[in-house]
Amino acid sequence: MISRKVSLFNRLFVRRINTLPEVVGKIPFELPDEINTLRDEIRKFSQTEVSPWAEKSDIQDYFPRKELWKKFGEMGLHGLTVDEKYGGSNMGYLAHVVCAEEISRISGGIGLSYVAHSNLCINQIQLHGTPEQKEKYLPKLVTGEHCGSLSMSEPNAGSDVISMKTFADKDNDCFILNGSKQWCTNGTESEIFIVYAKTDRENPRNITAFLVERDTPGFKIGSKLDKIGMRGSPTAPLFFENCRVSNENVLGGLNQGSKVLMSGLNYERLVIASGPVGIMQACLDVAMPYMFERKQFGQHIGRFQLMQGKLADMFVSLQSSRAFLYMSAMAADKGNTDNKNCAAVLLMCSENCVKVSLEAIQCLGGNGYCNEYPTGRFLRDSKLYDIGAGTNEIRRFLIGRQLGDEVLE
Repeated sequence: MISRKVSLFNRLFVRRINTLPEVVGKIPFELPDEINTLRDEIRKFSQTEVSPWAEKSDIQDYFPRKELWKKFGEMGLHGLTVDEKYGGSNMGYLAHVVCAEEISRISGGIGLSYVAHSNLCINQIQLHGTPEQKEKYLPKLVTGEHCGSLSMSEPNAGSDVISMKTFADKDNDCFILNGSKQWCTNGTESEIFIVYAKTDRENPRNITAFLVERDTPGFKIGSKLDKIGMRGSPTAPLFFENCRVSNENVLGGLNQGSKVLMSGLNYERLVIASGPVGIMQACLDVAMPYMFERKQFGQHIGRFQLMQGKLADMFVSLQSSRAFLYMSAMAADKGNTDNKNCAAVLLMCSENCVKVSLEAIQCLGGNGYCNEYPTGRFLRDSKLYDIGAGTNEIRRFLIGRQLGDEVLE
């Protein structure tokens, strides 16, 4: 059961979003009118439809798929980067990150599952699928009738993902997959999975991406993992025991999985960075009204210079992260993405998000440390972004390596 105090605060929290001074769009460049209109629509939708599930999804580790997924589809949220002939709107990556930001502003966990479905699965099929694969899988994914996942990490192959042990042996018109995967977002819910496996015994770097359907014989989904944050986003291991996958379900070409994986990681890091931006905005949504309602020593605590400094630092972290994210998304819409920039966006946004979440707790003092307020959830959710889609240590390595390569060219 959700406590009455938590439910009451949640309603007040959403109401305050509507009454706070607008800080969202004030960045050093103008956005297209269609993007601003889209943001307004998704913000209202998130406040109305997502907000009632934000606390329950965290407290009870509940993924509100049956309540939200088809509604997301009706709003066009799942198909923002998908061609119109498959049910999408083809609005692009800027639209995608703006929508994911607004959902994550209300619920980090629901926002994460949304990005895993719409970007890691749907966008990969859009980018690398054959016409037949797109026709078969995208329409139901875009409407929200089906849910999608991507899985590449394994228990002993995380940052070093190329060392994966899952193998797919050719057998006439099929591949036989054996192995296991770990940390698959939406794993317990999805009907379609993008799975990476090695396909060359002589060259271990030859990897292939496969489209694996939930009911494929030999494919099993493990129990949901118990995480400290993102609890409304189900994560599970996957197991393959003589799992037969048709040749028709090879995604992006045989032995081309590394190329598919790396290009997918660029878009994943870009779009997933919208999550920390949304959480940072939520931190300000909570901290700002609190600091100008609570009084100590006869005045609002938001009038003390030390507290004003905290608000200023939170605001700068949010807006600089948002500007970097939006500029990178607009570049992606023009076909410009690279490892260095996409890693840098998520590195910046994730570290700023943890910092801002901690400051939000500090601004609320003892109340910030209590679960009657959402600041603890913000912190627990924010930490995932330091780890998921490649750790910050790996992101720094990628950035430094590419900078060196550019100098030495």
